[in-house]
Parts: sequence; C-alpha cells; structure tokens
Amino acid sequence: MESKPRFFTPPADHFFLLGPRGTGKTWWTRDQFPDALRVDLLDPETLRAMAARPERLRERVAAQPGLKQVVIDEVQKLPELLEVAHLMIEEKGQTQFIFTGSSARKLRRGGVNLLGGRAAQKSLHPFMAAELGARFRLEDALRLGMLPVVLGAADPSEILRAYNGLYLREEVQAEGLVRNVGSFSRFLEAISFSQASVLNLANVARECQVNRKTVEGYLEILEDLLLAFRVPVFTRRAKRELAAHPKFFFFDAGVFRANRPTGPLDSQADIDGGALEGLVAQHLRAWCDYSAGDHQLHYWQTRAKLEVDFVVYGASGLYAVEVKNSGRVRPEDLRGLKSFAEDYPESRRFLLYRGAERLLQDGILCVPCGEFLKALIPNQFPP
Repeated sequence: MESKPRFFTPPADHFFLLGPRGTGKTWWTRDQFPDALRVDLLDPETLRAMAARPERLRERVAAQPGLKQVVIDEVQKLPELLEVAHLMIEEKGQTQFIFTGSSARKLRRGGVNLLGGRAAQKSLHPFMAAELGARFRLEDALRLGMLPVVLGAADPSEILRAYNGLYLREEVQAEGLVRNVGSFSRFLEAISFSQASVLNLANVARECQVNRKTVEGYLEILEDLLLAFRVPVFTRRAKRELAAHPKFFFFDAGVFRANRPTGPLDSQADIDGGALEGLVAQHLRAWCDYSAGDHQLHYWQTRAKLEVDFVVYGASGLYAVEVKNSGRVRPEDLRGLKSFAEDYPESRRFLLYRGAERLLQDGILCVPCGEFLKALIPNQFPP
C-alpha cells in the first residue's frame, strides 16, 4: 500500500508520540521531519552506544548547529535519554524534541523523567477509514484491522498472525514483564471473549486458570503496551442507576481477530459483532484524540440493561452511537438510543448497521457503518 497522509497534527513544541507497533510512528516522523536528527533505539548498536553514554545525545545535537528537530524512536528502551533531553530543553535551545514509544510502561512507572510537563503526550492510532479513502473496505477492515504495517504487507494475514508473536517476544518476554509467557498467552485468548463487553475479571481469571490479581496485572501490561483500552460509563448528569464497570476493547479489530479462537463451538456472529463494534470504537477513540478540544469516549448502560454502545462527549457536542451487526433496522434496535434521548435530548443519535440505506427514525439517523466511518473526520462528526 502506498503511503497515506495521516490526520494527526503535531504540536509546535516538544511531544511524546505514543502508539502500538505498526501504527506508522517511524514513517510519520520521517515524513514530517525529514531533516531531523534520528536516534533509533530499536537498532541494537545505537541502543548500546546510547546506554553506555547517554550524554552522547548532547554531543550529537551540539555537533549540528541550527538543528530544528531531534526524533528519538522507542524512547522507552532507554528512559535515561529523557534526563539528557530535559537538560537541553531547560537550556532554552531552539531544537524541538519528538519522542516516540510503543510502550508506556517504563514511562509511567518508576519515577521516569517526563520532562516536567514540558512535552505533550499524543497518540497515533491505526488508520481511520477516511485516511484510506477509496481504499477502505469494511469487510477487509473487519478481517484484517487497520494497522498500516498489516495493510501495507504483501501477505496481510500472515503479518497479522505474527503481530502477537512480535509483542510476546520483543516486549513481554524480552522486558521480563511476566514470569510465565504461556499464562500470558492464555490470558490474551481469554480476554478476547470480553471484546466489546462489560469487563468481568473474575471470569477471565477462571478461564485462563490464574488468580484475579494476576489477571489485573496482565490487563495493566496490555494497556501499558497500548494493545487494549477500557471505555468507562457515561455518568454526567445521570438520571438513572447505571452500570459500574468499563467495557473492554483491543486497540484494533484485526488484533482482536488474531486473538479470538475460532472453531465449531464459536459463534461467527459473535466474532463479527465484536469486530464491528471494536472497529467503530477505535475510530471514535482516534477521532477524540485527533480533534480539537477535549473529547472523551464512553458507553451508557442502565441497571435495567438499556444500553448505548458509545457516547462521545466534548467541546463540540454530545453524540450517541449504537452499532448493530445486521442488515436491517428493527424497532428494538432503537430502544437504548430512545431512552438516552429522554435523559439527553440535546444529543445527536446514530445507529450504525450493515445495510445500504440512510434512514431517519424517531430522531435517530440510521447509517450504513462503512459510510459513517468514511465520513468520520477529526473536528467534524458525520452529518
């Protein structure tokens, strides 16, 4: 696949750019900052040299007067470089520092220097449908996901199958994040059944035959590696008793597919539904991060089990989105959105489905899912 422009807009000052492996951070920084000094910590020789003498970074910058940008790739591999960068930033130099990372674990734990708040933390997500334009195909996205490293491969299915192995080998095992890689592999399979569902850690622990505390640790690792996220309940101005626990999602529909077992006892409809809802979730999450103003992704569920899959709340408005893996709209599909409208009449409400027609029913816009995703562009919600 040819290179595609991304919606992410870089800050003018120093920033961290976090995102899972394969989201295109290295390509994006090369495209945006072609003349930058690059320090690639995935290169073993560079890592060894910088680890032996982190102050080498200062020397390399000093050797290039007028240098505008320094890009440090996979900075979590050597957090000590942040101390050196911080000193140079404090000296009020004109060089902008960009730090990329595919794991937030070392950056968030152990007292690592995060530049005293002088660098913004930004995220790069898998492709959005609108970034691919005419190349976007809903069926392909549900099967392969939206990772640039997968979609750009000669054999996308093979690369997707290898993706989990990459993380287990290079992140989990090499960094010593877990004592038993086999248990973590079973956890990945067990947690896949929680995709797009309210998270029940006790059930997950029982499925992978470890205690709940271990599962909580595994889930933190998954989130620290940016491979999964939780969506909290929308409680602002709540008028009813609501659910308390978040919903779980893998960061990419293809990665969910790679972890979810398939066999004669597994419902294909359940797998397809989880992939579809996950695809919408990752798009809405990217939209929140790329749009101006503070936007947050939630879901809404009452104790009576009335539910709206996604609620986006922020500076631009309040949006409620229900996702249905069916080719037609049934009256019961609209029940959750109607209830949400009673509590939040100012909201805009959408039902996304697998049909081909746009419909307006009871103030709810029913839109083919692929059409909605292709129209989802930062700073504007689909009309």
